[in-house]
Amino acid sequence: LHVGAKGWCRKDARVARKENVVCRAASDARKHRVTLLPGDGIGPEITEVAVEALQSVGRLEGIEFEFQTHLIGGASIDEFGVPLSDDTLDACRASDAVLLAAIGGYKWDTLPQDLRPERGLLGLRSGLESFANLRPAIVLPQLVEASSLKREIVEGVDIMIVRELTGGIYFGNPRGFGINENGDRIGFNTMIYSEPEVDRIARVAFEIAQKRKGVLCSVEKSNVLEVSQLWRDIVTKTGSDYPDVQLSHMYVDNAAMQIIRNPKQFDTMVTGNIFGDILSDAASMLTGSLGMLPSASIGSGKYPGVYEPVHGSAPDIAGQDKANPLAQILSAAMMLRYGLNEPSAAERLEKAVTAALDEGYRTGDLMSEGMTLVGCKKMGEVVLSKLES
Repeated sequence: LHVGAKGWCRKDARVARKENVVCRAASDARKHRVTLLPGDGIGPEITEVAVEALQSVGRLEGIEFEFQTHLIGGASIDEFGVPLSDDTLDACRASDAVLLAAIGGYKWDTLPQDLRPERGLLGLRSGLESFANLRPAIVLPQLVEASSLKREIVEGVDIMIVRELTGGIYFGNPRGFGINENGDRIGFNTMIYSEPEVDRIARVAFEIAQKRKGVLCSVEKSNVLEVSQLWRDIVTKTGSDYPDVQLSHMYVDNAAMQIIRNPKQFDTMVTGNIFGDILSDAASMLTGSLGMLPSASIGSGKYPGVYEPVHGSAPDIAGQDKANPLAQILSAAMMLRYGLNEPSAAERLEKAVTAALDEGYRTGDLMSEGMTLVGCKKMGEVVLSKLES
């Protein structure tokens, strides 16, 4: 990935305290405080693997990590009665970066809406003012055959979807339930964006596009929705500040079709919260598995970014050593590059993942004929061996 934007890399991060250091390197080591949020389901398993990888790369690169672990999602509900506690949010705000795994599970599906695990994630994003979600969809050469689409469709795909994260229908008010004039129960939400919200996400996307191929596709539904008409107007206006980027617009229904029909036409895409939620999941399956894809949620730099795999908590395989930890490791690599300004360490992690795949190691979600099936722990061990070789 070649992504850059103002304020993403905090070059002068400092650690206020030095207790509970998990990985300690030389005395002149660069120091970073990282809050770990393992969450639910397979989260603790893949977090353990990612931390071991970070410890290893820290020793190699002279980086000192201070890890602290906090609860979020269902685990927080069980312990504190809420999906995101004030203590967890405060710890995240005081960190240099946040590494999140996964939240949610069947156990909490019947809780009231405001107490479900997913509310913890929304609260975290809002509390850290993480308004931009970066979702890469890259088809690695080793995994072309793992995609459900034909080789000629997906080979060479490299898309970055920039999703607005703290506005739109997921956060808009009014929202709730009621009774209409006919006495029928209704549910309602509000999809709303302000000009500053659209302008700031557009600028992130334009700056990413500048670092890539210089093309940006804005996705909305302006033929039907007033909020999308505003979106299109503002993105177009903001685009005048980036004459080196070729801007196009596409309706979201067409984009959903085109991302499957001809994904290589896209490079950088920008869209609102709900459209980005859907399109980024669709794009992720071009790669063959959600288990390979990292993501980053960033803001203005006031608070740290959140780095997490795009997959869910997979409660059906939790605790069985079947999870794919590679997206978590790659999320740690994104954290190193964009959150902690450690590009060399990030590259080491990414190359180690590629080397493990080159040798044919696969977890169940990636398995194909002729490959070697391994579990979560073993895949982590293979990546560690590539790091240290």
